[in-house]
Amino acid sequence: MKKFTIASVAIMAAAAALPAHAEISDDVVKIGILNDQSGVYADFGGVWSFEAAKMAVEDFGGTVQGKPVEVITADHQNKPDVAANIARQWYDQDQVDAIMELTTSSVALAVQGISKEKKKIDIVTGAATTALTGEQCSPYGFHWAYDTHALAVGTGGALVNNGGDSWFFLTADYAFGYSLEEQTGNFVKESGGTVSGSVRHPLGTNDYSSFLLQAQASGAKVIGLANAGLDTANAIKQASEFGIVQSGQRLAALLFTLAEVHGLGAKASQGLTLTEGFYWDRNDETREFGKRFFDRTGRMPNMIQAGTYSAVLQYLKAIDKTGTDETEAVAKALHEMPVNDVFANNGKVGANGRMIYDMYLMEVKSPEQMTGDWDYYNILDTVPGNKAFIDPAESGCSLASK
Repeated sequence: MKKFTIASVAIMAAAAALPAHAEISDDVVKIGILNDQSGVYADFGGVWSFEAAKMAVEDFGGTVQGKPVEVITADHQNKPDVAANIARQWYDQDQVDAIMELTTSSVALAVQGISKEKKKIDIVTGAATTALTGEQCSPYGFHWAYDTHALAVGTGGALVNNGGDSWFFLTADYAFGYSLEEQTGNFVKESGGTVSGSVRHPLGTNDYSSFLLQAQASGAKVIGLANAGLDTANAIKQASEFGIVQSGQRLAALLFTLAEVHGLGAKASQGLTLTEGFYWDRNDETREFGKRFFDRTGRMPNMIQAGTYSAVLQYLKAIDKTGTDETEAVAKALHEMPVNDVFANNGKVGANGRMIYDMYLMEVKSPEQMTGDWDYYNILDTVPGNKAFIDPAESGCSLASK
């Protein structure tokens, strides 16, 4: 009996040391990419983020801990209630383990709240509000690509330092726009500039004439476009028709990515200063990734799409490290593991869920400077991660308070 007991203990100890294949729930890891695929942000992330997520799974090998990985997607139409219904169905009925991308701040906040309630992982790459890692942070929520603070430090700081010391904001009328205006305005004032006012426009509006006339009448040196996607592109087009730049005012595209530059065109975009966390032509590694992405999509990735690739890859690495897709264990691993991939070098996740990595200040080249398709940016400066993002201890997140 004694020998049997010792043998049993040895077998159990050996079993405990084996990879925990049985710890993968439902024998499959299922990731949901939830974003706008038909509205103003369809190019911003859209189906291209879904492709980036699938690339990450393929590059990881298609399985984790011996179990298959499945990626599904849906269009939330930029509506928090639609997104919330999809998230609940995914979690309650479809056994989705994590939801990612989540373009539109109001949507991301709603889904992060549900994910916290359900104790599920969410990783945001498409939304900007710092509330995700501030007062509405979650032990299971992560913010991966960019946020309004990083955009304010990058684009706002560059323009104030170059004489753009008076601002008027044209702001999208929802959480993202408010946050971007507030963060940039605070940074402008801290840097010695002034903010003379702002005007808010509905998401997806087609006529910016009255808003632009107010901005023009303000006399501010810089009109800050606290919006994104087609809203920013349409505002820039109509500003050109009003001769705003020609009259001496500058446009600051506070959230503008490679996808929107391509859609607007080189001529209309030239000279814009913007901040992104990824550029396909930065080094050999990013160029190789960009080529593979282009071969399957016909376009180069922006920071949302490359960030989604990174988020999915890191999530799978965390599952592989822990041997389980159990939320608490995976969240702990995500907080502890450095991020080293094509998107981020030596990135680290703070206690508030914010992934901290370097951002890049870009200027859109003139058509004469461009050597080919998608050759849009000159990299003006690197914004170190500890400058771009709020110190987790000062973010307002209860999980990271000093």
